[in-house]
Amino acid sequence: MKKYNSILKYMFIAAASLWITVGCVHDDKYDEPNLDGYQCVADFQANMTLSDLKKKFTVNNPTGAAYVFPADKPNDPSDDLYIEGYVSSTDETGNIYKTIYIQDALENPTHGFTISVDMVSSYTRFPQGSKIYVKVNGLAVGTYGGVVQLGVKTGAESAINGVSRIPEKLAPKVISRSCTTRGNIKPLVISIADLKSKEDLIGCLVELNNVEFDAKALCSNFAPNGQTVDKVIGQNWDNVAKVYKNTAVVRNSGYSSFANQYIPAGKGNFKGIFSKFQSGSNTTYQFYINKVSDLDMEGGPLGPDGKDKHFPRQDDIQENPCRFSNANLTAKTVADIKQLAGGLAPNGLVQITGNFYVKAQVTANDEAGNLFKYLYVEDATGGIKININKTDLFQDARFKVGKDLFIKLNGLYIRNVAGELQLGSNDATSAIGYRMKEEDVYKYLYDSNEPARAVVASERSISQLTTADVGRWIKIKDLEFINGDLGKTYADGTALSNRTLEDCSGKTITLRTSGRGIFAGKAASTIEVAGGKGDVYAILSVFNGTYQLWFTKLPDLQLTNPRCDGSIYTPLPVLYKDDFASGGFSTDWTTVNKEGPNQFWGTSNQGNGTNYYAMMNGNAGGAGNNFVNEDWLISKAVSLVGKSKAVVTFTTDVRYAGNAIQVFATDNYTGDVTTTNWTTLPAILDTNTNAFGDWISSGNVDLSAFLGKNVRIAFKYTSTTSAASTWEVDDFKIKGQ
Repeated sequence: MKKYNSILKYMFIAAASLWITVGCVHDDKYDEPNLDGYQCVADFQANMTLSDLKKKFTVNNPTGAAYVFPADKPNDPSDDLYIEGYVSSTDETGNIYKTIYIQDALENPTHGFTISVDMVSSYTRFPQGSKIYVKVNGLAVGTYGGVVQLGVKTGAESAINGVSRIPEKLAPKVISRSCTTRGNIKPLVISIADLKSKEDLIGCLVELNNVEFDAKALCSNFAPNGQTVDKVIGQNWDNVAKVYKNTAVVRNSGYSSFANQYIPAGKGNFKGIFSKFQSGSNTTYQFYINKVSDLDMEGGPLGPDGKDKHFPRQDDIQENPCRFSNANLTAKTVADIKQLAGGLAPNGLVQITGNFYVKAQVTANDEAGNLFKYLYVEDATGGIKININKTDLFQDARFKVGKDLFIKLNGLYIRNVAGELQLGSNDATSAIGYRMKEEDVYKYLYDSNEPARAVVASERSISQLTTADVGRWIKIKDLEFINGDLGKTYADGTALSNRTLEDCSGKTITLRTSGRGIFAGKAASTIEVAGGKGDVYAILSVFNGTYQLWFTKLPDLQLTNPRCDGSIYTPLPVLYKDDFASGGFSTDWTTVNKEGPNQFWGTSNQGNGTNYYAMMNGNAGGAGNNFVNEDWLISKAVSLVGKSKAVVTFTTDVRYAGNAIQVFATDNYTGDVTTTNWTTLPAILDTNTNAFGDWISSGNVDLSAFLGKNVRIAFKYTSTTSAASTWEVDDFKIKGQ
């Protein structure tokens, strides 16, 4: 490698002189961004190809660990290793984040590569088309999602084959831009069908011809604010099966400057950075858009033949389906829609066949998770529920609360669901056929393109409610939860739960809450109902003649005033609590191992940042490593002497199949779990064994049997050789007064 010594000396001398005198020289054709003041280097020949770099991980590294390039002689430039490439990406729009993609030629590249760097606005130093050199000594090559990439090995990676981003301070020392060489990247035309055989091109700018976004993406924005989402792009439509023969994913960031723009609705040419994501044996090929102007798919002026080249689409959509027109349509109101149902019996349905439309405002969506796969709309005559087979509807710009929608009605169905008339579908292919198919949404629901308006609630009292109010956003003044609900949480576990609100005359109405709802960052099953009186804003529904309320966010329940009898509700005081926040158990807790290997209750913060929780797992890592266990976690004795009411609450999270933990209480712990008299407590426990993170509240577990005594709470974990769950416990409280 000594032959590179003189070249490197020249490179650094040239770089220094350029920096001292006039800064970086660049072609005047590229006046955006302004590169003045950024250090650059004279061209030289790199001594490692992108293919060689990739092989350091994929071929020459059989252990699968990230490969760290040696830097044994940091002061000897003759041992330096360099790659070179042309920047194929730009992060100017914010869709690409802390990543620089490169390829080995401006045109017809054979290899691309991914550089992970902890730097934003890298386009200001390394604009698209720039030739750059990367000194790899001390850097590491590993994978993320199956994509080989360059970074650093710090020990903080989540996997042995992972690498971290190159620190921003280190980046100028290892990444240099050519002072003279920059050109236009000409995207390489490929097809989706060939992606599997073209993985060497990952990191390159490529072009797909005659493609289109699938129907599920039509008329939606690229991404919701702050969220990264996938949109499917298709090629080679099968007219018989009515599907694309070849598909890939386009990854869109909600932080990009074009996130709120609508997906182009036509067919045409797509340019993007080629990548993939691999999980186990599943590989998803994906693309990143540099800028929206790289997409020629929108539709535009007619050509010389009088036709728009972007339509018809491959799936035979003849013209832009996102542009609403009321031509040949008759306007209807929400009240008219309900009249079309006639006297539908419960569970009956009727299809709307007239060329009708209605304009209505979105009054409630699924942002908090309390509503699921539906939203409510309303006009001056009433409100109605629209069922859609899609989650996270709130992320679609069309369905923001306050937006006006145009709804084409021909082909939709009105269904009587336990007394409530609802709009939807009659999809025989779906287990829940009343929901509109996601791929059909564009046919019926149109953005009015008008600014969102404040939603005005219709004020009612409980006694004033009528069926005409069902589907409306209403306000009922001076409500409070009944005494029997005080101290309860809004929901029990993950289930749909009923709580009862009443007015000061004693009239009541049901409040329905989903345990899957997340309010102010907390699960509904962990939030205690408000104890005061005040105004309630909610959607009114009905179920078999019983009116129900659904709220969408905690501020909808303004229950902060004294109760109807003038009292001020005070939640049960906490007598003892432990959230295990510091890690480890204090002397307040006793761990007992009655059976099994050296496995005990402990604490962990894995996947939970700095917040620790109690945890027990009878698996030693991997299938076939389950053990028979019986392990106890026992609290200190807490005095309930002089108390007239007491409860215990906690949260649990479970993963993997196995026995449920058991929860006990006792007032006479002998020091031996086998000789102690235990009382089983009917706590609600997490039941979702497929995932971590869905913490479930136990509810207020009654301790009335232990009033006037000293009580201990115990968690008993058991496992077998065939099944060993991981159980986690947190937010432990004993409350009483």
